[in-house]
Amino acid sequence: MIKLATIGTNWITQEFLNAAKSIPDLILTAVYSRTEEKAREFAAKVGAERAFTSLEEMAKSPDIEAVYIASPNSLHAEQAILLMNHGKHVLCEKPLASNIKEVQAMITAAQQNGVVLMEAMKTTLLPNFQAIRHHLPKIGKVRRYFASYCQYSSRYDAYKQGIILNAFNPAFSNGALMDLGIYCIYPMVVLFGKPQSLKANSVMLESGVDGEGSIVLNYGDMDAVVMYSKITNSYIPSEIQGEEGSIVIDAIHTPTKVEIRYRDGRTEDITVPQEQHPMYYEALEWAELIRSENRESETNSHAHSLLAAEIMEEARKQTRILFPADQNPLCP
Repeated sequence: MIKLATIGTNWITQEFLNAAKSIPDLILTAVYSRTEEKAREFAAKVGAERAFTSLEEMAKSPDIEAVYIASPNSLHAEQAILLMNHGKHVLCEKPLASNIKEVQAMITAAQQNGVVLMEAMKTTLLPNFQAIRHHLPKIGKVRRYFASYCQYSSRYDAYKQGIILNAFNPAFSNGALMDLGIYCIYPMVVLFGKPQSLKANSVMLESGVDGEGSIVLNYGDMDAVVMYSKITNSYIPSEIQGEEGSIVIDAIHTPTKVEIRYRDGRTEDITVPQEQHPMYYEALEWAELIRSENRESETNSHAHSLLAAEIMEEARKQTRILFPADQNPLCP
């Protein structure tokens, strides 16, 4: 059994635990929150035996082997490194950290301590993403990757009333690129690797984060276009265009309908059943890595996480999105 703890008491942590229930090896032992009231309330809600308000105490606890982190982005690196330095395996919500230096520091800590560190990017471990990878050769030479994730945030209504919640606060390394753009970028990295160059544009909000943006990436013999937004909705699918056909993906973040539209007019449905909660597959991958001698996912690998961070940091530099975490003394 893998004795599990969580950091974060929001909806995403609840969803992860709902998914993890289907994995017998993951046994929830403890939860963490900054306040005792929230920690105890959440522990009672999810059936955890212990509630911590001290990360140091939780890191030292022999009753915990692995931790799922769903705190604000700006806290990921510091929390993960503390836990890994005490021998805990870590599954950390996307984006893995605020910048390249933090990601590299996390990877170094994982390697030095012999523990599993994996970015909780659900998309690339879902059955229909595996179907995309399997059928990709059918469309011939790939010439364009297009991914869009534009979802109006309910927190934007508060923002327009002058209330800046975490989602639009640069202190927490947030914004459209970090929260939604990563869902477009990470699958691209897994499928096509590192681009030669990129050009980014953003619509900035007064708080200092991007409300929406787009990136055009050059791969030499193909290009990639990604679009993301927290202040508008989009209803168009994502697509991988090849010389012999295109793979049409209903939703890049959680693909449930995937088909190939061939140049000659044929259509092939390559959708596969997804019988589990979307977050089940990342939890399973993590648990299997912990049980095995492998300390790194082949799909959500350290290299892929680092490359995604590099792309996002370059996009931020071009659009002048700066976070306080970029001056983090944790990563000199």
